[in-house]
Amino acid sequence: MLTKDRKFYHSFLVLMTALMLQQAVVLSVNLADNIMLGGYSETALSGVAAVNQIQFILQQLVFAVSNGVIVLGSQYWGQGNTEPIRKLTANAFWCAAIIILILFGFVSLSPHTAVGLFTKDEAIISQGMDYLAIVRFTYPFFAVTTVLLGGLRSVEKVKIALYVSVMALIVNCSINYLLITGKFGFPEMGARGAAIGTLTARILECVVVSAYALGKDRRLHFQLGDLLRIDRDLRQRYLKTSIPLVFSGFLWGCNTALQTVILGHMSSNAIAAHSISSTIFLFLKVTSVGAASAAAVLIGKTVGSGNLKKVQEYTRTLQVLFISIGVVLGAILFAVRIPLLGLYALSPETHQLANTFMIIEATVLVVTSYQMCMNTGIISGGGDTKFVMKQDLVAIWCIVVPLSLAAAFLWNWSPVAVLLCLNLDQYLKCIPAFLYGNSYRWVKKLT
Repeated sequence: MLTKDRKFYHSFLVLMTALMLQQAVVLSVNLADNIMLGGYSETALSGVAAVNQIQFILQQLVFAVSNGVIVLGSQYWGQGNTEPIRKLTANAFWCAAIIILILFGFVSLSPHTAVGLFTKDEAIISQGMDYLAIVRFTYPFFAVTTVLLGGLRSVEKVKIALYVSVMALIVNCSINYLLITGKFGFPEMGARGAAIGTLTARILECVVVSAYALGKDRRLHFQLGDLLRIDRDLRQRYLKTSIPLVFSGFLWGCNTALQTVILGHMSSNAIAAHSISSTIFLFLKVTSVGAASAAAVLIGKTVGSGNLKKVQEYTRTLQVLFISIGVVLGAILFAVRIPLLGLYALSPETHQLANTFMIIEATVLVVTSYQMCMNTGIISGGGDTKFVMKQDLVAIWCIVVPLSLAAAFLWNWSPVAVLLCLNLDQYLKCIPAFLYGNSYRWVKKLT
């Protein structure tokens, strides 16, 4: 039976909307780059799309670090104890710093290698390197913003994400308009202009969120000193919870990037078509990501309060909501694909391939919305972060990756068939998510 608790529905809707917008700004910045560059040059579009796969891996890792704060922090919030959340956020800062340092070093020392992982076309690599040379400086700002928002999210403080998302999108689009093609006397900078827009948006995001967390927030009362000290008592508990999330985020990020690697080495049409279809797919998927994040907070808070009956009631209700969200998102993608493709200057072959990719991804949205929300929302939010890691390890690296590589390079299947293989795990993970999710063995009080 579904819950009749109106407060639950209100809390879920408010959290989901704000978190969806916070995720949307991360991807809307990339979407703005793609659309504006798509009307400028297909080569520039492909180069930026390749670099955005590196961005996506980074984002998944930093989100995972932040989600470790949410899983533990929401349980403390359910107990009305906020002091440990500040300490957890500090631990997350240092973990994120290590990730940023490693990835920044890699793309700075070997930019050609980094972009060349996703395409063999030297013209595309050159455009990607121009973009990467600037956009790599967004990494630390993005990390600070995401970790702080994770701490605030765990105590259901999410409105700041709305303000930040609107500001960043406006700033990025404005600078893109001025610098990509050169308007009002500004230089024509192409991919580098898009990178400057992205960097400016990330810096402003970081400044606004930091000022809010350190100055205005009254739930966590962050002090700068709190964020610079690691609490040794909570470190082990945080790492035990976060490492499976980080590993899962890395697997998922690599799997998504691998799509560009495989398709990019098949044909130049495939990488351009996939950059368009995957960007709108990921943009729509932020609704599901917001739903999963909201579920993690609410389930974690309820587990922390010790009310198992409510946990079960909310879990049943959320599953219905997840499926409904997926059906709506899939229908939207199917409906907008034709007018969206009209915004790009594409060859007929690329246009047709992108259209077919979007039809496939419309069905993927439905199953993704269920399995991802169950896994990263309910199961991980309830305290079991290892289940998702194990499931991703089997589904992605034991099934999807070997099958996709064989389909592309041994059996010479078409890009459409290869894309189906690359998304096979989204369908497969629905079954264990349903079975394990409704067993309630994932309920673990961690605090």
